[in-house]
Amino acid sequence: MQSYHIDEVDRKILGLLVKNARMPFLEIARECGVSGAAIHQRVRKLELNGVITGSRLLVKPQALGLNVCAFISVSLSEANKYPAVIEEFRKIPEIVDCHFVTGRYTLLAKLYCFDNEHLMEVLLNTIQKIPYVLSTETQISLDNAIERQVWVKEKRDFSRD
Repeated sequence: MQSYHIDEVDRKILGLLVKNARMPFLEIARECGVSGAAIHQRVRKLELNGVITGSRLLVKPQALGLNVCAFISVSLSEANKYPAVIEEFRKIPEIVDCHFVTGRYTLLAKLYCFDNEHLMEVLLNTIQKIPYVLSTETQISLDNAIERQVWVKEKRDFSRD
């Protein structure tokens, strides 16, 4: 993402959209004290500069019968092979999020399954059979205590602290 200066109006727009992505531009304009056209132009600039990467409809996994949320920590036999492993992970629909991380493991993946049997099948017959996957450690989520978008707050200058 190229460098793009976000001013206080942009921050306010982002804060409102994070809370409600369907908020009408005219309502945002009233909150920000600018015209609807100005909001439209600012949102378009935020999109063009990669600050806003899209909007999406969120579906509760449980509504689809996906009652098990698990986090899989993955060790690779060769850490530099993670792009190949990621390509295989992209083929597994149960995986909804994956990070290349520091520490004991190489990858941390989040997935949803119907039940523990389904989770075990994905682990044993899919993930652990991918080349370069050395080992996995699984944690099952008992509750999603916090679920939100990135926060939008006033920027502090940490260089003076």
